[in-house]
Amino acid sequence: MVHFDFEFILVVVTALTGLIWLIDALFFARSRQQAATSKTLPDPVLIEYSKSFFPVLLAVMVLRSFLYEPFRIPSGSMMPTLLVGDFILVNKYDYGVRLPIIHNRMTDGEKPERGDVAVFRYPEDESLDYIKRVIGLPGDHISYYNRRLTVNGTPISIAFDHKYQGLGTAENMMNNGGCDKVNAACDVFTENFDLSGYSVMTNPDVRYTFDGEIFVPEGQYFVMGDNRDHSNDSRFWGFVPEQNLVGKAVIIWMHWDWRDGGSGLDLSRIGTRISD
Repeated sequence: MVHFDFEFILVVVTALTGLIWLIDALFFARSRQQAATSKTLPDPVLIEYSKSFFPVLLAVMVLRSFLYEPFRIPSGSMMPTLLVGDFILVNKYDYGVRLPIIHNRMTDGEKPERGDVAVFRYPEDESLDYIKRVIGLPGDHISYYNRRLTVNGTPISIAFDHKYQGLGTAENMMNNGGCDKVNAACDVFTENFDLSGYSVMTNPDVRYTFDGEIFVPEGQYFVMGDNRDHSNDSRFWGFVPEQNLVGKAVIIWMHWDWRDGGSGLDLSRIGTRISD
């Protein structure tokens, strides 16, 4: 998920409009009205806009920074759980409330659990937001061989569910999702992690992209995409530091894939829960 520093822009504009309103109220508003000879003078345009927009911007900033933030899914790395064009809400307080821009933690919150779908700042370029599933917690021993996952010596239960039927942008299915929309080459499995079950997808036409095992360091998390053979995740670039966590994806609030071959508006996905 690409991030163009909307957070920084929102904080700056909110602070600027609030400051303009405050300075006017303290130093200029009373003298301006006292200078009026017959009726109340209208506020200057800049002051009027600041007074109108500041409460709205402040409410958006508080909601987005401390409660829930919306994101749009641009790639197929989390198929079949999340599709291109899904609009999701991310819970910002479960993992601890952080100050905007500097991201210093204000509250402790809860620790991520295995199976959570988490949004985080990509460690190799923190201007980008990524979304993956939490697989390994600090101290865990993770093994992944022949597309089968083992955590701390315990193989994770997995059962075949169905052949994937292509949905969403055809181009994305071919290039990012890795499943031919017509031939539906990918296999969907149900993976049972701790007490939660979720769907993962593999592509038999792709040779194994990763075999190996690793220990997760303290303060770090190991994450993987549900589209196991077509995901740029911890298997390739390493761990997610705790301070990079943004929040937990909780629900799909809209689906709209407008690109050529896309599924358009899909009301059936609205309200689909992602993490409990």
